[in-house]
Amino acid sequence: MVEKSVSYTSTLRDYLILTKPGIVTLVLITTLGGIYIGSRGNMDTAVIFWTLLGTGFAAAGSAVLNMVLDRDVDSLMERTSTRPLPRGAVNPINAVVLGVSLLIVAFTLLSFFVNLIAAILAMFASFTYVFLYTFILKRKTPIATEIGGISGALPPVIGYVASTGSFDLKALTLFLIMFMWQPPHFWVLALKYKEDYERAGIPTLPVSRGVKITKLKTLLYTVSLLPLSVIPYMIGMAGILYLVTAIVISILYVILTLKFLFSDKEESMKLFFFSILYLAILFTVLIVDLVKDV
Repeated sequence: MVEKSVSYTSTLRDYLILTKPGIVTLVLITTLGGIYIGSRGNMDTAVIFWTLLGTGFAAAGSAVLNMVLDRDVDSLMERTSTRPLPRGAVNPINAVVLGVSLLIVAFTLLSFFVNLIAAILAMFASFTYVFLYTFILKRKTPIATEIGGISGALPPVIGYVASTGSFDLKALTLFLIMFMWQPPHFWVLALKYKEDYERAGIPTLPVSRGVKITKLKTLLYTVSLLPLSVIPYMIGMAGILYLVTAIVISILYVILTLKFLFSDKEESMKLFFFSILYLAILFTVLIVDLVKDV
Protein backbone atom coordinates (compact mmCIF):
# COMPACT_ATOMS: atom_id res chain seq x y z
CA MET A 1 0.00 0.00 0.00
CA VAL A 2 2.83 2.36 0.92
CA GLU A 3 4.67 1.43 -2.29
CA LYS A 4 1.58 2.25 -4.40
CA SER A 5 1.23 5.60 -2.63
CA VAL A 6 4.88 6.42 -3.34
CA SER A 7 4.43 5.31 -6.97
CA TYR A 8 1.38 7.57 -7.45
CA THR A 9 3.22 10.49 -5.86
CA SER A 10 6.24 9.97 -8.12
CA THR A 11 4.02 9.73 -11.21
CA LEU A 12 2.17 12.93 -10.33
CA ARG A 13 5.49 14.66 -9.73
CA ASP A 14 6.77 13.53 -13.14
CA TYR A 15 3.67 14.83 -14.91
CA LEU A 16 3.96 18.10 -13.02
CA ILE A 17 7.58 18.45 -14.13
CA LEU A 18 6.44 18.06 -17.74
CA THR A 19 4.38 21.26 -17.39
CA LYS A 20 7.49 23.28 -16.41
CA PRO A 21 5.89 24.96 -13.35
CA GLY A 22 8.74 27.47 -13.05
CA ILE A 23 8.14 28.82 -16.55
CA VAL A 24 4.36 28.73 -16.05
CA THR A 25 4.80 30.85 -12.92
CA LEU A 26 6.79 33.47 -14.86
CA VAL A 27 4.12 33.44 -17.59
CA LEU A 28 1.40 34.06 -14.99
CA ILE A 29 3.35 36.92 -13.38
CA THR A 30 3.82 38.74 -16.71
CA THR A 31 0.19 38.03 -17.66
CA LEU A 32 -0.98 39.55 -14.38
CA GLY A 33 1.17 42.59 -15.12
CA GLY A 34 -0.55 42.93 -18.48
CA ILE A 35 -3.97 42.72 -16.82
CA TYR A 36 -3.00 45.43 -14.37
CA ILE A 37 -1.62 47.73 -17.06
CA GLY A 38 -4.66 47.20 -19.30
CA SER A 39 -7.11 47.90 -16.49
CA ARG A 40 -4.97 50.74 -15.07
CA GLY A 41 -5.19 49.14 -11.65
CA ASN A 42 -8.95 48.56 -11.67
CA MET A 43 -8.73 44.82 -12.08
CA ASP A 44 -11.80 42.61 -12.20
CA THR A 45 -11.48 39.49 -10.04
CA ALA A 46 -13.25 37.25 -12.57
CA VAL A 47 -11.00 38.49 -15.40
CA ILE A 48 -7.91 37.81 -13.30
CA PHE A 49 -9.03 34.29 -12.36
CA TRP A 50 -10.09 33.08 -15.81
CA THR A 51 -7.23 34.77 -17.66
CA LEU A 52 -4.57 33.32 -15.37
CA LEU A 53 -6.21 29.90 -15.37
CA GLY A 54 -6.55 29.78 -19.15
CA THR A 55 -3.09 31.20 -19.83
CA GLY A 56 -1.56 28.88 -17.25
CA PHE A 57 -3.13 25.84 -18.91
CA ALA A 58 -1.92 27.05 -22.32
CA ALA A 59 1.64 27.52 -21.06
CA ALA A 60 1.58 24.13 -19.31
CA GLY A 61 0.22 22.34 -22.38
CA SER A 62 2.84 23.94 -24.59
CA ALA A 63 5.58 22.92 -22.15
CA VAL A 64 4.43 19.31 -22.16
CA LEU A 65 4.39 19.11 -25.98
CA ASN A 66 7.79 20.82 -26.09
CA MET A 67 9.20 18.11 -23.80
CA VAL A 68 7.67 15.37 -25.96
CA LEU A 69 9.33 16.74 -29.09
CA ASP A 70 12.64 17.34 -27.32
CA ARG A 71 12.87 14.05 -25.44
CA ASP A 72 15.66 12.69 -27.69
CA VAL A 73 17.92 15.74 -27.43
CA ASP A 74 17.09 16.11 -23.73
CA SER A 75 18.61 12.68 -23.16
CA LEU A 76 21.91 13.94 -24.62
CA MET A 77 22.17 17.08 -22.48
CA GLU A 78 23.46 16.87 -18.94
CA ARG A 79 21.04 19.40 -17.48
CA THR A 80 17.94 17.79 -19.06
CA SER A 81 18.76 14.07 -19.11
CA THR A 82 16.88 13.42 -15.85
CA ARG A 83 13.57 14.81 -17.13
CA PRO A 84 10.66 12.31 -17.01
CA LEU A 85 10.51 11.49 -20.74
CA PRO A 86 14.24 10.85 -21.36
CA ARG A 87 14.42 8.47 -18.39
CA GLY A 88 11.22 6.68 -19.41
CA ALA A 89 9.12 7.67 -16.41
CA VAL A 90 6.24 8.92 -18.58
CA ASN A 91 4.78 7.41 -21.74
CA PRO A 92 5.14 9.92 -24.65
CA ILE A 93 1.57 9.20 -25.86
CA ASN A 94 0.17 10.00 -22.43
CA ALA A 95 2.18 13.20 -22.43
CA VAL A 96 0.78 14.21 -25.84
CA VAL A 97 -2.77 13.59 -24.59
CA LEU A 98 -2.07 15.72 -21.53
CA GLY A 99 -0.54 18.57 -23.55
CA VAL A 100 -3.32 18.69 -26.15
CA SER A 101 -6.00 18.44 -23.46
CA LEU A 102 -4.52 21.37 -21.55
CA LEU A 103 -4.50 23.49 -24.71
CA ILE A 104 -8.13 22.62 -25.51
CA VAL A 105 -9.20 23.54 -21.98
CA ALA A 106 -7.17 26.76 -22.17
CA PHE A 107 -8.81 27.88 -25.41
CA THR A 108 -12.26 27.00 -24.09
CA LEU A 109 -11.83 28.92 -20.84
CA LEU A 110 -10.35 32.01 -22.47
CA SER A 111 -12.97 32.04 -25.24
CA PHE A 112 -15.99 31.70 -22.95
CA PHE A 113 -14.90 33.59 -19.84
CA VAL A 114 -12.45 36.23 -21.15
CA ASN A 115 -12.57 37.08 -24.86
CA LEU A 116 -11.77 35.52 -28.22
CA ILE A 117 -8.74 37.75 -28.90
CA ALA A 118 -7.05 36.60 -25.69
CA ALA A 119 -7.82 32.97 -26.57
CA ILE A 120 -6.40 33.34 -30.09
CA LEU A 121 -3.24 35.03 -28.77
CA ALA A 122 -2.72 32.20 -26.26
CA MET A 123 -3.05 29.60 -29.01
CA PHE A 124 -0.73 31.59 -31.28
CA ALA A 125 1.86 31.66 -28.48
CA SER A 126 1.55 27.87 -28.19
CA PHE A 127 1.81 27.46 -31.97
CA THR A 128 5.00 29.50 -32.23
CA TYR A 129 6.60 27.72 -29.26
CA VAL A 130 5.63 24.13 -30.03
CA PHE A 131 5.47 24.08 -33.83
CA LEU A 132 7.63 26.89 -35.22
CA TYR A 133 10.30 26.95 -32.52
CA THR A 134 10.54 23.37 -31.22
CA PHE A 135 9.41 21.27 -34.19
CA ILE A 136 10.57 23.31 -37.22
CA LEU A 137 13.48 25.59 -36.30
CA LYS A 138 15.26 24.59 -33.09
CA ARG A 139 17.39 21.84 -34.65
CA LYS A 140 18.05 23.70 -37.89
CA THR A 141 18.92 27.34 -37.27
CA PRO A 142 19.92 29.78 -34.50
CA ILE A 143 17.09 32.06 -35.71
CA ALA A 144 14.86 29.74 -33.67
CA THR A 145 15.69 31.85 -30.62
CA GLU A 146 14.18 35.00 -32.11
CA ILE A 147 11.09 33.18 -33.42
CA GLY A 148 10.65 31.44 -30.09
CA GLY A 149 10.70 34.86 -28.46
CA ILE A 150 7.26 35.55 -29.93
CA SER A 151 5.60 33.11 -27.54
CA GLY A 152 7.46 34.49 -24.54
CA ALA A 153 6.50 38.04 -25.42
CA LEU A 154 2.76 37.37 -25.59
CA PRO A 155 1.70 36.69 -21.95
CA PRO A 156 1.57 40.39 -20.90
CA VAL A 157 -0.25 41.12 -24.16
CA ILE A 158 -2.79 38.40 -23.37
CA GLY A 159 -3.32 39.98 -19.96
CA TYR A 160 -3.68 43.44 -21.48
CA VAL A 161 -6.17 42.24 -24.10
CA ALA A 162 -8.11 40.34 -21.41
CA SER A 163 -8.67 43.67 -19.62
CA THR A 164 -9.31 45.91 -22.61
CA GLY A 165 -10.80 43.56 -25.19
CA SER A 166 -8.56 45.02 -27.91
CA PHE A 167 -5.03 44.91 -29.28
CA ASP A 168 -3.69 48.47 -29.56
CA LEU A 169 -0.42 50.45 -29.53
CA LYS A 170 0.09 49.86 -25.81
CA ALA A 171 -0.27 46.11 -26.28
CA LEU A 172 2.20 46.26 -29.18
CA THR A 173 4.66 48.18 -27.00
CA LEU A 174 4.52 45.52 -24.28
CA PHE A 175 5.10 42.87 -26.94
CA LEU A 176 8.10 44.63 -28.50
CA ILE A 177 9.86 45.18 -25.18
CA MET A 178 9.40 41.54 -24.18
CA PHE A 179 10.35 40.30 -27.65
CA MET A 180 13.63 42.24 -27.80
CA TRP A 181 14.52 41.35 -24.21
CA GLN A 182 14.37 37.59 -24.66
CA PRO A 183 17.17 36.76 -27.17
CA PRO A 184 20.01 38.47 -25.25
CA HIS A 185 18.67 36.94 -22.04
CA PHE A 186 18.77 33.46 -23.61
CA TRP A 187 22.07 33.86 -25.47
CA VAL A 188 23.98 34.55 -22.27
CA LEU A 189 22.59 31.34 -20.81
CA ALA A 190 23.31 29.48 -24.08
CA LEU A 191 26.96 30.47 -23.74
CA LYS A 192 27.10 28.76 -20.36
CA TYR A 193 25.62 25.55 -21.78
CA LYS A 194 27.39 25.74 -25.16
CA GLU A 195 28.93 22.26 -24.85
CA ASP A 196 25.58 20.76 -23.87
CA TYR A 197 23.85 22.23 -26.93
CA GLU A 198 26.76 21.19 -29.14
CA ARG A 199 26.56 17.61 -27.86
CA ALA A 200 22.83 17.52 -28.60
CA GLY A 201 23.26 19.01 -32.07
CA ILE A 202 21.22 22.13 -31.32
CA PRO A 203 22.62 25.06 -33.39
CA THR A 204 22.19 27.84 -30.86
CA LEU A 205 24.01 31.05 -31.73
CA PRO A 206 27.11 30.20 -29.63
CA VAL A 207 27.32 26.77 -31.30
CA SER A 208 26.75 27.89 -34.90
CA ARG A 209 28.41 31.33 -34.92
CA GLY A 210 30.77 31.31 -31.97
CA VAL A 211 31.22 33.28 -28.77
CA LYS A 212 32.23 36.65 -30.29
CA ILE A 213 29.25 36.85 -32.64
CA THR A 214 26.94 35.85 -29.80
CA LYS A 215 28.36 38.61 -27.60
CA LEU A 216 28.02 41.17 -30.39
CA LYS A 217 24.44 40.22 -31.19
CA THR A 218 23.60 40.31 -27.49
CA LEU A 219 24.86 43.90 -27.42
CA LEU A 220 22.80 44.88 -30.49
CA TYR A 221 19.60 43.61 -28.90
CA THR A 222 20.45 45.20 -25.57
CA VAL A 223 21.03 48.57 -27.23
CA SER A 224 17.67 48.26 -29.02
CA LEU A 225 15.93 48.00 -25.64
CA LEU A 226 16.82 51.60 -24.77
CA PRO A 227 14.58 53.32 -27.37
CA LEU A 228 11.89 50.67 -26.93
CA SER A 229 11.82 51.11 -23.16
CA VAL A 230 10.94 54.82 -23.42
CA ILE A 231 7.93 54.26 -25.70
CA PRO A 232 5.54 53.72 -22.74
CA TYR A 233 6.32 57.28 -21.63
CA MET A 234 5.93 58.67 -25.16
CA ILE A 235 2.45 57.15 -25.63
CA GLY A 236 1.16 58.05 -22.19
CA MET A 237 1.41 54.67 -20.50
CA ALA A 238 3.75 56.00 -17.80
CA GLY A 239 5.24 59.19 -16.39
CA ILE A 240 8.61 60.73 -15.54
CA LEU A 241 9.47 58.17 -12.85
CA TYR A 242 9.24 55.39 -15.39
CA LEU A 243 11.12 57.36 -18.07
CA VAL A 244 14.10 58.10 -15.81
CA THR A 245 14.20 54.54 -14.49
CA ALA A 246 13.97 53.02 -17.98
CA ILE A 247 16.80 55.19 -19.32
CA VAL A 248 19.08 54.53 -16.33
CA ILE A 249 18.67 50.75 -16.21
CA SER A 250 18.80 50.43 -20.02
CA ILE A 251 22.10 52.33 -20.11
CA LEU A 252 23.41 50.17 -17.28
CA TYR A 253 22.36 47.05 -19.20
CA VAL A 254 24.28 48.28 -22.27
CA ILE A 255 27.38 49.08 -20.17
CA LEU A 256 27.38 45.61 -18.58
CA THR A 257 26.95 43.99 -22.00
CA LEU A 258 29.79 46.09 -23.44
CA LYS A 259 32.00 45.02 -20.56
CA PHE A 260 31.13 41.40 -21.29
CA LEU A 261 31.78 41.89 -25.03
CA PHE A 262 35.33 43.11 -24.46
CA SER A 263 36.16 40.63 -21.72
CA ASP A 264 37.85 37.26 -22.17
CA LYS A 265 34.98 35.50 -20.42
CA GLU A 266 32.87 33.14 -22.50
CA GLU A 267 29.94 33.30 -20.10
CA SER A 268 28.49 35.76 -17.61
CA MET A 269 25.79 34.65 -15.22
CA LYS A 270 25.99 38.12 -13.70
CA LEU A 271 24.66 39.54 -16.98
CA PHE A 272 22.04 36.79 -17.15
CA PHE A 273 20.68 37.63 -13.70
CA PHE A 274 20.84 41.36 -14.43
CA SER A 275 18.63 40.81 -17.49
CA ILE A 276 16.00 39.32 -15.18
CA LEU A 277 16.39 42.21 -12.75
CA TYR A 278 16.13 44.67 -15.65
CA LEU A 279 12.75 43.36 -16.76
CA ALA A 280 11.44 43.11 -13.20
CA ILE A 281 12.38 46.75 -12.46
CA LEU A 282 11.01 48.01 -15.78
CA PHE A 283 7.57 46.47 -15.29
CA THR A 284 7.43 47.22 -11.57
CA VAL A 285 8.07 50.93 -12.11
CA LEU A 286 5.61 50.96 -15.00
CA ILE A 287 2.94 49.60 -12.64
CA VAL A 288 3.96 52.02 -9.86
CA ASP A 289 3.57 54.92 -12.28
CA LEU A 290 0.09 53.66 -13.15
CA VAL A 291 -0.80 53.54 -9.46
CA LYS A 292 0.22 57.19 -9.05
CA ASP A 293 -2.07 58.26 -11.87
CA VAL A 294 -5.13 56.22 -10.89
